Amino acid sequence: MSQPDEIEDTGAPLIEHLAELRSRLIKSVIAFIIGMVICFTVATPIFNFLTNPLCAVLAERGQDCDLIFISPQEGFFVAIKVSLLGGFLLGFPFIAAQMWRFVAPGLYKSERGAFLPFLIASPFMFFLGAAFAFYVVTPLAYDFFLGFQQFGTGGEAVDPGQAGAPLSVVFQGSAQEYLNLTIKFIVAFGLCFQLPVLLTLMGKAGLVTAEGLRTVRKYAVVGILVLAALVTPPDVITQVILFVVVYGLYEVSIQLVKRVERKRTEQLRAEGILDEDEELYGHPEDDLEDDAPEDTAKS
Repeated sequence: MSQPDEIEDTGAPLIEHLAELRSRLIKSVIAFIIGMVICFTVATPIFNFLTNPLCAVLAERGQDCDLIFISPQEGFFVAIKVSLLGGFLLGFPFIAAQMWRFVAPGLYKSERGAFLPFLIASPFMFFLGAAFAFYVVTPLAYDFFLGFQQFGTGGEAVDPGQAGAPLSVVFQGSAQEYLNLTIKFIVAFGLCFQLPVLLTLMGKAGLVTAEGLRTVRKYAVVGILVLAALVTPPDVITQVILFVVVYGLYEVSIQLVKRVERKRTEQLRAEGILDEDEELYGHPEDDLEDDAPEDTAKS
């Protein structure tokens, strides 16, 4: 016989749970600070790595990759922002483990087995989205932005006040502004790639169904368009890429939720709760079709 699905026997008063939560939060903050300090010591190489998409685009245009500080403290704040991002990425595995160790004793054994894969998939999907943003979206966006430069023609010097004088408008980027925009891309796509994880977890909890997600598909399209307009700069290329990616993830989520429903139905049939021809997740259209002959016969 299989063992009953019981909650781990670690009952404790509320004050002990709060004390444990406080302890794990402190450990998580310490891990974040350690990661931040480590990244601060190598902030310059990390920032140089983050400038690769911009430098590649400038190199194709025959321009030097030079960023400037427009205020004395800007270099310090750039290092701090790089450290914050790097500290979070380095400390996330430890932070996630601490949160898991706090939550796991309050879950059933089957719930722990079901939730753990999502805890592993979440950071993987975030890094996948961040990599997609850094290596695909960011170069395209900067290539679009830098296309608005204009270069004056060479030759004899011309008085700037003279009519028809050639005007040069070239990129001299602020290091802080560049970092802000790049981090925005990385975080936005990293969070958007959490959609399949979130919807599948909600499907496993019974909060959403595959049929329900199909029903609201047209509203999802509008929501994704609004999201693309809010989290990306005002260039059509980046917005279209984000829309296509997020909508694709939405369709993938529908299939993942459908798979979860199929497995749950098979499990209930194996336990004898459902008959072989009985479905746990019925479709409204099917119900209407099944009822139609009965109504006709009665009439």
